[in-house]
Amino acid sequence: MSKHKIVLKGLTFNYLKNDLPAGLVVFLVAVPLCLGIALASGAPLFSGIIAGIVGGVVVSFASGSALSVSGPAAGLAAVVLSAITQLGSYEVFLVAVVLAGLIQITLGYLRAGFIAHYFPSSVIKGMLAAIGIILILKQLPHALGNDKDIEGDFNFIQSDGRNTFSEILDTINFIHPGALIIAVVSLLILIIWERPVLQKFSFFKIVPGALLVVILGIIINEWFKKFNPDLYLSGIKLVQLPVASSPKGFIQQFTLPDFSALANYQVYVVALTIAVIASLETLLSIEAADKLDPYKRVTPTTRELKAQGLGNLISGLIGGLPLTAVIVRSSANINAGAKTKLSAIIHGVLLLISAIGLASVLNKIPLACLAALLLMVGYKLAKISLFKSMYKLGWEQFLPFIVTIIAIQLSDLLKGIAIGTVVSSFYILRNNYRRAYFFHEIDHFDGKMITIQLSEDVSFLNKGSIARALDRLPENSNVLIDGSKSQNIDMDVLEIIHDFKNNTAALKKVNIALKSIPDFVGLSGH
Repeated sequence: MSKHKIVLKGLTFNYLKNDLPAGLVVFLVAVPLCLGIALASGAPLFSGIIAGIVGGVVVSFASGSALSVSGPAAGLAAVVLSAITQLGSYEVFLVAVVLAGLIQITLGYLRAGFIAHYFPSSVIKGMLAAIGIILILKQLPHALGNDKDIEGDFNFIQSDGRNTFSEILDTINFIHPGALIIAVVSLLILIIWERPVLQKFSFFKIVPGALLVVILGIIINEWFKKFNPDLYLSGIKLVQLPVASSPKGFIQQFTLPDFSALANYQVYVVALTIAVIASLETLLSIEAADKLDPYKRVTPTTRELKAQGLGNLISGLIGGLPLTAVIVRSSANINAGAKTKLSAIIHGVLLLISAIGLASVLNKIPLACLAALLLMVGYKLAKISLFKSMYKLGWEQFLPFIVTIIAIQLSDLLKGIAIGTVVSSFYILRNNYRRAYFFHEIDHFDGKMITIQLSEDVSFLNKGSIARALDRLPENSNVLIDGSKSQNIDMDVLEIIHDFKNNTAALKKVNIALKSIPDFVGLSGH
């Protein structure tokens, strides 16, 4: 138990041997995603790196989450692209990001994070599986060398006009042998690296397989360049981090907001839109990350909203994209064996170091080997065993789970979650409809003796089932409607009970007795 208490404290260096390699894995995954999302958003490429750094360092320090990772989110790309066009410049858009941060901080103080507790478990699990499937479908083209669609584009309808499935079919005509070789070698290394037999050796525990994959990817590609140029990967098939030629050039990559735009009402509309979407996506991702956490720690959602608000405030002030907690990087972090928030902070520090002085080295990394990393993350999120376990729980859990997966594939994260929640709500309403009472029937010498025991809380949602039960009472029966265990009986239900007792019961020759049922005073006074 003491070990769990140490982990639960938050930031600690006690698990550096776990958090350092995990932070490295998340960093490698984050670099192309930060750049890809910036490109999809129509923003400067460096703005994605800024958001990644702020999400990794600032938000992780302020957050109460142990394993969640924050950064620029694919779900906001379309909003950002539209907002920059609407507001006229990126500098004006940054004012909206700053204001969105302030709104999120306010939501945190208003304790709006409670919303996270109202998303059904089946829907959250569906979201995780859907993200896993999206990763597999979206990374297959990159693994095979077809990099026309940018990294970080997770929408079904892509920015290039194609959709997820047509992109995969199109990839068949554009398979690059060099990318295929690097992706296959990378996948084999990642699979072998996790074999229990190898994990007994300290070398395989200390050195993350992802690091070896990246190093080998660079070496193989450089070998292709020298000995087999036809297999060599270049241009968009490699990481493309902005390279600053001097310290001054690095500083010039930061953009400051144009606060003269505070008089523009459209800035406030965009700010509110970003704050609401970013908060919802954060709460969903946090809920999902907590489910993946092997220690089952629960993130304080109110504190998380404040942390995200602080992150967006700072990101906007220095030229970064809006950010959220993101499940792709969070799941990569958890799958890499992270124990505490230190791993997320390390990933942010590595992003900063790389932006300052390692861009030229990172730009040699083939996207094919990074695609292999994300394919493994996707597989772990969408294992067949998860589908089997959800199916065994019955249709009430399985149907919202499947609907969420399909809806997210064909739309986006928030729409898919909304559709899945509606389906799950249908089952909640149906159960509520059915469980308003307990029906107990005994044969008696002068007819049926029936007891209808009302449940603890009888709302207006239950009036249909109770009306149906009363309508089906057999003639010449003796009925007791018992409300002694009820703490609340809605007025709509009371009206149905008293109306049946005063009018319908005599016609059906039913003797009605009421126990602990309050009187009903309707509009007519009866």
